[in-house]
This record gives sequence, structure tokens and C-alpha cells, in this order.
Amino acid sequence: MSVNIRIGTEKDLPRALELVRELAIFEEAPKEVEVTISEMTNWGFGKDKLFDFFVFEKENVIVGMALYYYKYSTWKGKCLFLEDIIVTESERKNGYGKLLFNEVVKVAKTQKVRRMEWQVLDWNTAAIEFYKKYNSHLDGEWINCKLTYDQIQTL
Repeated sequence: MSVNIRIGTEKDLPRALELVRELAIFEEAPKEVEVTISEMTNWGFGKDKLFDFFVFEKENVIVGMALYYYKYSTWKGKCLFLEDIIVTESERKNGYGKLLFNEVVKVAKTQKVRRMEWQVLDWNTAAIEFYKKYNSHLDGEWINCKLTYDQIQTL
């Protein structure tokens, strides 16, 4: 069996968006995905680049991805935020998520970030148990806050 992890390219974006939509269905929010290929192209490869991603290929088919970006902490400095690890449902439990996570950790080490962060839904016990294996700090103290596009427009 041929498997490969590599940096995502612009031509991988349609499959990456399919995986994002699959994750949204898993998270019971299929109508929340608004991003387009054009936006992903701009934000991943254009002058306004915001993110990087890895893809996991099995037999030359992308079955997983990990998308991350950098952020800045006033207390810590440069940090890396892992937005999502997604493995298509039929390929879960094969260790591919772990391999993708480890690739992002390598980037965090290379870039000497002071903190690597991510979020996990409180009902996603499989993911929580996965992160516990890394001795991750699962923070129950902070509350996530956000304004949607529509809310921002009304302010």
C-alpha cells in the first residue's frame, strides 16, 4: 500500500473542500461551510496567504488533511493554530490522523512556536482521547467567542 504525506497544493483544494464539507456533516453543521475554492486559493496561495495544509494520500487519493495557520499571543509570541485534522470516514482508525498531527507538530518545532493550539468539540470523545495520548492540556477555563459575518456587518 502506498501512503504519502505532503504539503497541500492549489490543485488539492477541491478535494480539501470536500473533506471540509464531510467534517461539517460529521459535526452536524453542513450548512455552515461558506468558503469557496476561489477564497481558499487566495488565502492559501495568494498575496493574502493565511494558511498552510498537509494532505495524506493513500494510493494517490487524498483521504485526509491537516490545516494550520500562525497567530500571535501577547503573552507568548508566535503560536500555531491547528484548525482541522480531517480523515475521510472510511479511512479513520488507521492512524492517519496521528501521522498528520505529527507533521504539524514538526512544523511547530521547526518554527519554534511557543504554543500549538486547537479546539475539539466536547462530544467528540474519540478526538479527546486521541489528544490525551499526547498529554495535551485540555482547557475547560476559556470560553470560545465569535461574531459571524452578518453580525459584524451590523456593528
